[in-house]
Amino acid sequence: MLERLGLRMRILLFFIFLAVGSVAAMAAGGWLIVSRSDTAGLAGEMIQAAILASFLILFLVTGIWYLFDAHVARAIDSLANAIRTRAHTDVSNDIRQEKERAKYLGDLAPAASEMTRALAQTRSALAESVARETSRLSAEKARLEKLLADVPVAVLLCTADYQLVFYNGQAVTILEAGGAPGLDRNLLDYLREGPVRHAYERLSKLNDPDAASDLICATTGTGRLLSGRMRVLRRTDNIQRPGFVLTLRDVTADLATHAAREALLDEVFDRVRRPAANLQTVIGVLSEDAEMAQAEDLMAALLSEVQTLTSAITDLGKRYDEGRSDWRPMGETRAQDLMDGVSAQFSVLGLEIETEGPDLMLTCDGFELALFFRWLGEKLSTTGHGQSFRLCLSEEDGPGAVFDMIWQGETLPVGVLDDWLSEPLDADLPEMTPRAVLNAHATEAWTETRKDGWSAVRIPIPKARRATRRPAPIDREVVYDFDLLSKERNAEVLESRLEDLTYVVFDTETTGLTPSSDEIVQIAAVRLVNGRRVRREVFDTLVDPKRTIPQSSTEVHGITEDMVKGAPTIAEAGKRFHDFARGAVLIAHNAPFDMEFLRRHETDIGASFDHPVLDTVLLSAVVYGQLEQHSLDALTARLGITIPEEARHTAIGDTVATADAFLKLIPMLKARGLNTFGDVLTEVRRHGRLLKDLNSNS
Repeated sequence: MLERLGLRMRILLFFIFLAVGSVAAMAAGGWLIVSRSDTAGLAGEMIQAAILASFLILFLVTGIWYLFDAHVARAIDSLANAIRTRAHTDVSNDIRQEKERAKYLGDLAPAASEMTRALAQTRSALAESVARETSRLSAEKARLEKLLADVPVAVLLCTADYQLVFYNGQAVTILEAGGAPGLDRNLLDYLREGPVRHAYERLSKLNDPDAASDLICATTGTGRLLSGRMRVLRRTDNIQRPGFVLTLRDVTADLATHAAREALLDEVFDRVRRPAANLQTVIGVLSEDAEMAQAEDLMAALLSEVQTLTSAITDLGKRYDEGRSDWRPMGETRAQDLMDGVSAQFSVLGLEIETEGPDLMLTCDGFELALFFRWLGEKLSTTGHGQSFRLCLSEEDGPGAVFDMIWQGETLPVGVLDDWLSEPLDADLPEMTPRAVLNAHATEAWTETRKDGWSAVRIPIPKARRATRRPAPIDREVVYDFDLLSKERNAEVLESRLEDLTYVVFDTETTGLTPSSDEIVQIAAVRLVNGRRVRREVFDTLVDPKRTIPQSSTEVHGITEDMVKGAPTIAEAGKRFHDFARGAVLIAHNAPFDMEFLRRHETDIGASFDHPVLDTVLLSAVVYGQLEQHSLDALTARLGITIPEEARHTAIGDTVATADAFLKLIPMLKARGLNTFGDVLTEVRRHGRLLKDLNSNS
């Protein structure tokens, strides 16, 4: 039992035993003398002397203990904490303050200072060496991450328990409607489990790493349909079940477009079939009876059916043209880039071409249009219409633009151009015709005769817009931790190692300091997975408190009433935060304060915050002792963490600082033999007079 006591408690017990022993020895000696003495009055005087001497001994021992505790025990504890902090974290500043406290310990403090300085220098040299050796690998890793981030399909790597180990930016886009994905979270929180489980079970039984399974699944939040392919990883041992790779593509829009096209075709057949049948009947009657052919009613019926058929064909053709761009989605191409490509194509053919026009963004297939203009220029050249051309782009009044291919020379007849459009566009692409290119772009081409002997072919582009400043690129960061594939999981939180748990570190900003009546105005949180902070997985939102924000509170956190207008209420924001923290241990600095705000609104939120909770105030007390300062500023200063001034007293700034502090406390807790969550919880409860532990049911 004594081994579990701290140094200062052991020293206190030593002096207590010394005082009690001294008093007991003096009392025993006095009793022995009195019992052998014949003088009756001596006993009373001896008792008075013993009592006075006992008080003097207790006073002397207490004074010596106080001095010893202040200048020896506390100094040794301070030195030990400073050394442990530098041994288990990257703190490298000098232990000047601890050295001053230990000035009565002789050469111990200078020796500890030299040891920590040498440790910092060794660590720095090692870090530089490792950085030099890994720079090439880091560059290759960055290139690989960039490549995977830009893959146009969602890529997910999961364990056999469906826990996410890797996801790319496209996965965030596809799954975010059901909540943004997170490392070590369950894939089945985002996808309906039936197709995914069935595909994995089929592939697992095959035990063939080259086998793949196609599947159709849907998101849990919005029912968005996804087309996927699953491949199981190669088994690394005979015990652990292998993970799998799942690629996903959103086919909801494709299916909707296909359905619209099928509906249009059904309508085409329905609206054309009836008037065509009626026309056939009328024409049959006319062919059999010449007198009937002169009947006005029959002619009127014939004209009516012809008009109906013509109107239907015109309307359906227009709708077909409008929908063609949806059936084959096109990207945006900068007009200047397209015309530069056309110039290069003409240069290869030995033809001259000038390009001009505004800087527009065209919705088109730039490759096909460049081939089209090259084909047209070559045809005009070989038929003797011209050798020098101009390609002019102009805006239309509507949303489109027009290309004019102009040359000085004979006009190209419309019939000739129409015949040309059925020829192959290129010898290497026999199935692609100029007409197919025009149809794909829902447009057409025609010839015109211009003034002064100029001729032209006009080609409208239905969709175009003015080029503007390029928007900021979407951050499609690849997020992964392959160590999660081999991570051992323990269903019991109390028995789980600290590094095996997933944590959500959070902080709130409020209208005041009274949880029973004040309200939250901001919630921020970050996730810690496998001992590191996942930079991509951040929760940060303002909250409309539905009440005024006092100026005194605004001066602390900088949040005004105008800033929270239109922000989600605590019911919505709390639900989103609860989803973000699902399955994690909650961490906060002074957690009872923040948790009381959240738990007061559990009914509105529709969820209970029954997560395991750790408080960095209590963890700091475990590591550094109760007599130290445990504010966030004091803790981060001890751990060498700098909070930018503009981030202090903001929810996200304090959250990041708390998360970094907790990560540095983990190895220090383990150095004290606190390896599991249950170990830490037991030790935290020893410091209950500082703050209430919120894991009362654990």
